[in-house]
Amino acid sequence: MPAIAIIGAQWGDEGKGKATDLLGSDVDYVVKFNGGNNAGHTVVIPQPDGTSEKYALHLLPSGILTPGVTPVIGNGVVIDLDVLFHEIDDLNARGVDTSLLKVSASAHVIASYNRELDKVTERFLGSRKIGTTGRGIGPTYADKMNRIGIRIQDLFDEKILRQKVEGALELKNHVLTKVYNRRAASVDAVVEELLAHADRLKPMVADTMLLLNDALDEGKTVLLEAGQATQLDVDHGNYPFVTSSSATAGGACTGSGIPPTRLTRIVAIAKAYTTRVGEGPYPTELFDEMGDFLRNTGGEFGTTTGRPRRCGWYDAVISRYAARVNGVTDFVLTKLDVLTGIESIPVCVAYDVDGVRFDEMPVNQTDFHHAKPIYEYLPGWTEDISGCRTLADLPANAQAYVKRIEEISGARMSVIGVGPGRHESIVIHPLA
Repeated sequence: MPAIAIIGAQWGDEGKGKATDLLGSDVDYVVKFNGGNNAGHTVVIPQPDGTSEKYALHLLPSGILTPGVTPVIGNGVVIDLDVLFHEIDDLNARGVDTSLLKVSASAHVIASYNRELDKVTERFLGSRKIGTTGRGIGPTYADKMNRIGIRIQDLFDEKILRQKVEGALELKNHVLTKVYNRRAASVDAVVEELLAHADRLKPMVADTMLLLNDALDEGKTVLLEAGQATQLDVDHGNYPFVTSSSATAGGACTGSGIPPTRLTRIVAIAKAYTTRVGEGPYPTELFDEMGDFLRNTGGEFGTTTGRPRRCGWYDAVISRYAARVNGVTDFVLTKLDVLTGIESIPVCVAYDVDGVRFDEMPVNQTDFHHAKPIYEYLPGWTEDISGCRTLADLPANAQAYVKRIEEISGARMSVIGVGPGRHESIVIHPLA
């Protein structure tokens, strides 16, 4: 049976949570395979009384909102345990059952000293800062690669845990005190902080690699849900203005333990325009009232941080890049409704770099930094499209916009989002 990967085609915040939620009733397991609480998914679920409930998820997979689905935090995730249990408690208080949650024994833990290092390093970098959320994500992944990280399984052996904390702090306390003039972290305090979660965490911990592969062998469907997006991938994004994990389809395999041969569909989520949070080049970014219009109409403020997002027009160059890097089989185009009322809608089809046309992503960071968008202009529409449920329901110009985006993006448009709600979508090709 299939393993389906959902990834972001742009710089994140494309609406992956909604796409995951759309698939929720058709899958048995939903896996978060990368990142930590530095990104969020917003899901809006209609209620029987006509109102709607809005959920902001950070560490938990969006599938946790669908009854009967087993949510899994994979080995590629870094976990802030305080955030995890706060999020679980918040959902429980709102009547959401979180009892099926499984956490990989091999996932890494964000310790307090890594949060501190993340914040002081960004301040130290000044104008050269990366634009991190300051939640310790990068330093924890660095510890993982340096082989001084702390994993979930270490919390159940106090002797091993203490040895690992001592080993990490032997170096980090020198950095904190001598480079950043901060107080040294206490081994005892860190160990106590982590052990405080062990008893509650233990029933959730599993060999998730075995769990997921057994599920596929049994005919179950597994959905792999990315945090961040292709342009933020540590290998394939706009380095160094990237996250610290693999947010592409390849990361879905390494971050879950599911082999590439089990992936049957790769779904990329793209907004009908683009947004970005943090530093880094952004060819179609808008600095005028139209950027403000997209930001305010689209509610473009970070789920995790509340930071206003940088906004710009749709960029087909990065969509084609995402299609190629990930092997995209289907695009989900979200927030088409936000473009309603714009008379003429620019779409970036290529870049101009010092007089040279680039139809594909420049390989050099310098070229991408200097890239100017080459636009094609498509006629807009004024009709409310939030009630549309088929492609034919859309105004003619909206249909033409979707068709043109599909032609230049490298894969078919299978779902069109026309509003924030769970059912405010046009399904052209089912995703499962």
